[in-house]
Amino acid sequence: MSERILQVDALARVEGEGALYVRLKGDEIEKVEFRIFEPPRFFEAFLQGRDAHETPDITSRICGICPIAYIMSASQAVEQAAGVSVTPEIHELRRLIYCGEWIQSHVLHAAMLHAPDFLGLHDAIKIAEVNPDLVKTALRLKKIGNSLMEVVGGRSVHPVNTRVGGFYSAPDKAKVKALLPELEWGIAAAREVALAFAKFDFPDDEYDYHFVSLKHPDTYAICEGRLASNRGLDIAVSEFNDHFEEEHVARSNALHGRMRDGSAYLVGPLARYANNYAQLTDGAKETAALCGLGEVVRNPFKSILVRMVEVQYALEEAARIVRGYEEPRPAFVPVPPKAGEGHGCTEAPRGICYHSYKVDDDGRITHAQIVPPTSQNQPQIEADLTRVVAANRTMTDADLQWRCEQTIRNYDPCISCATHFLKLTVERV
Repeated sequence: MSERILQVDALARVEGEGALYVRLKGDEIEKVEFRIFEPPRFFEAFLQGRDAHETPDITSRICGICPIAYIMSASQAVEQAAGVSVTPEIHELRRLIYCGEWIQSHVLHAAMLHAPDFLGLHDAIKIAEVNPDLVKTALRLKKIGNSLMEVVGGRSVHPVNTRVGGFYSAPDKAKVKALLPELEWGIAAAREVALAFAKFDFPDDEYDYHFVSLKHPDTYAICEGRLASNRGLDIAVSEFNDHFEEEHVARSNALHGRMRDGSAYLVGPLARYANNYAQLTDGAKETAALCGLGEVVRNPFKSILVRMVEVQYALEEAARIVRGYEEPRPAFVPVPPKAGEGHGCTEAPRGICYHSYKVDDDGRITHAQIVPPTSQNQPQIEADLTRVVAANRTMTDADLQWRCEQTIRNYDPCISCATHFLKLTVERV
């Protein structure tokens, strides 16, 4: 019986290193391992003994693509520990800057890193050679997201205007209102890009995922809600550790998130969409229908379409907030030192980002726990790879490598960026 080994080494441009190893013996899959060799970064240890007000700035450095997710989840946890709630005006402003992060991150991933897979092209540069207008539209959309983060947060990467309790200063009303024309242009442009992507030839792959996300009865969950799933989960954010756990596996420095019963679950666009479809705007629902999407999407390769639907939603939501914007006064709510324990969870573009902190009487962190979406999706990514390899094992090594990379890119812009640089070693016996 022939043995076939696919070994992919050295994922580059990711927060660490990753690899993929597949061993087939005849038609039997003996092993599929997806490894993320993220070097220990010790952020939770860094926080111990630090003033709780420092947590947003420190944790935002975990990710240059999605700093708002860490800023907002950290801020919420510290505020809850102190028993403080922000005003509705501050909450709306937080939602506005979060929309900016969703827009820039989703467009970067969908148009620049994921779309080339469906076009048989190496990268977005090649797309620009055959369809320059599509790339120009995508770049303009991404710039809208960056502009939102810059106007509200002070700069587009690692914003400096955010703080525990709100913002250091309220964004100038005229500058915020000036964003509206581009937002309105972007709503139509996002639909245009989504419809272009809907013409792709998607692999036939459906899976009954356990979708986990925030859920709110009145709004498409971004900054608020309870943790919910399509299998009956409905818990407060503070109950996260009662239902979820992280495990360390020998092949990876990244922790693997699982349900307490050991099963995998999925966070991110497909989960949010399935659990919160009713809260989408009518325009976003119409775009989803035009793309051929139902109220639940179980094909992971169509996550590129769901991301673009969320881009349109974020643009519409941002436009709504901008139209009604008044400078919040005050721009932040004081959060005095107080012993306590707090939990925060928001929806990063890649899925739920959970933070938990214990704070002493002096307002210093004594314990920190941060669970990013990538670690939660690790077991499900590996399960998807196993399923994809099983369905496509007759492919050539080169084609199977491409499909495996594409499967990884269904998930995460940090990993997606790296998988364009996979090195494949094939050993045939």
